[in-house]
Amino acid sequence: MTRRHTPRIAIAVFSAATLALGACSAGSLGSSDDEGSGGSKVALSFLTDNQPETVKIAEGLAADFTAKNPDITIKVETRPQGTEGDNIVKTRLSTGDMTDIFMYNSGSLMQALAPQKNLTALDDFAGQLDDNFKKAVGSDGKIYGVPFGNYMAGAILYNKEVYDKNGLKVPTTWDEFQANNAKLKAAGVDPVIQTYGETWTSQLFILGDYHNVEAATPGWADQYTKNQAKYATTPAAKAGFDHLQQVHDAGYVNKDFASAKLTDGLNKLAKGQGAQYPILSAMVSQLIADNPGSENKIGLFAIPGADAAKNGLTVWAPNGLYIPSSTTGDKLEAAKKFAGFVASPDGCASMGKASTPTGPYAVTGCKLPDSVPQAVKDMQTYIDKQGASSLALEFLSPVKGPALEQICVEVGSGIRKADAAAKLYDEDVKKQAQQLGLEGW
Repeated sequence: MTRRHTPRIAIAVFSAATLALGACSAGSLGSSDDEGSGGSKVALSFLTDNQPETVKIAEGLAADFTAKNPDITIKVETRPQGTEGDNIVKTRLSTGDMTDIFMYNSGSLMQALAPQKNLTALDDFAGQLDDNFKKAVGSDGKIYGVPFGNYMAGAILYNKEVYDKNGLKVPTTWDEFQANNAKLKAAGVDPVIQTYGETWTSQLFILGDYHNVEAATPGWADQYTKNQAKYATTPAAKAGFDHLQQVHDAGYVNKDFASAKLTDGLNKLAKGQGAQYPILSAMVSQLIADNPGSENKIGLFAIPGADAAKNGLTVWAPNGLYIPSSTTGDKLEAAKKFAGFVASPDGCASMGKASTPTGPYAVTGCKLPDSVPQAVKDMQTYIDKQGASSLALEFLSPVKGPALEQICVEVGSGIRKADAAAKLYDEDVKKQAQQLGLEGW
């Protein structure tokens, strides 16, 4: 599916999880006969991908907005997910045949749409948006989108009851994390759950660690994109590979790590057979569905780094809602009004009514309901604290090699050492960077 960078980490799992708020009911293209000016009604078209969960969200936004603005109607249309959907978006933008509003990825994939040429700047709403999201939809000092959905994090889910029983505190450094692991192993609990039966899950110690990389080496993503920085020669970046090796070599992972799958890992965590699981935060929804009553038993903390003062959460931004440059006149004004609604507490309330939030909102002033799981509440504390969260690398750089998950499995299985893995991954990204025509490669 075409979630916020879904293909960059795990297409298959995202299609099963309700993370990417992204699609709606079918509708026809084109304008309405009663769309004139001077008080006449304006009919807008709104394109999203066809993930079923998003049908309720997009249609709910359209209905709730029209209830407040009866002179503006919005017809929701759908497109396929994945590469086919990407091609449709890019083709329609290039031909000037895009709907009045559309939903698409944020971050580096949005940059590929040539926003300065094809999108309408939405700077009027910048004050309503979280800083991370502004980076994800920004280009050349302008903001081009508003958030459609919630943040997701690459973090460590942990069993709070196991922590309490063993007198542990949430770690903010890797040394503290390893000290907790030693105590958990001595208590007969698997400290770190790994599930290489689904290889994408092996990547979280690297992909979820980018906040720590950026905190230690500000601007690393830009240097990386220009081939001026590498994993193997940047200690903070190589640390993720080091950590994978360390938890394996210390015997801190579950014995069935090679064959266990995502569902196995979530169940081990919920039942207290394992204490901690580095994974995407949105997997909490599946954990709760499979283990009713665990909403408040599972917490979340950021992957620890070297410096407690700089520790923070790596987040995946929501999709963006965009207005193409082909939308003009009364339709443009109406579309901007809708964008303002989406980027407001009323818009968040509409999305939350249609689908239980799986992460914090990217709109300032939006509050999560008290009923959200504890892990989501824990995420919010990082978003609320200045400087305690950063975008995942894939939102800041288009460079990501196809072999990362296989390399991570090798490190996490004791087959390949961290130093060699970092060098191998640096080689792995070259081909993609060259295919993208990036300078310096």
